[in-house]
Amino acid sequence: MKWLLALVVAALLLAFVHFERQSVKTTYVNGLTPYTNLPGREFILERDCYIFKFKARDSSWPLFASQVTVPELPADVKDSNVGADVPDIRILDVLHVGDLFRIVSVRRDESRAGTFITFEVLLADESSRKYPRLDAYWIMDHSPEKNGAAPEIMTAYAVPRGRE
Repeated sequence: MKWLLALVVAALLLAFVHFERQSVKTTYVNGLTPYTNLPGREFILERDCYIFKFKARDSSWPLFASQVTVPELPADVKDSNVGADVPDIRILDVLHVGDLFRIVSVRRDESRAGTFITFEVLLADESSRKYPRLDAYWIMDHSPEKNGAAPEIMTAYAVPRGRE
């Protein structure tokens, strides 16, 4: 009986350690320098993109990008690929050149893999979209983060709308 109790305690301890190693701590950093001026900024999409999720790991919001930054996505962005059987990815929808979005929140995700800043964005035509809120992680240039600066939306994907 003592062995059974010890085995149960060991299993619970291992489960706890596994959970802690796999967990992601998410905090919203909208009010912290250098992120304070980012929420509310609007962008115009310069490249057709897929709205997708990875099959292996879930994300708070669907992501969007093209094959340029996510090689697993099909090369040609076509509406006919929505729901297609693509290994590792579920294609949910398509965004087209000229679609508008704005940054609504800046999020910091911390895990054993590292710390990543992402933008939660909202599409301008949100009422007509199945997935109006998206995660811009895969269209961002994260290199400024190494120097403590805010990441940026890659201009190959989107350009600022209006005056800065």
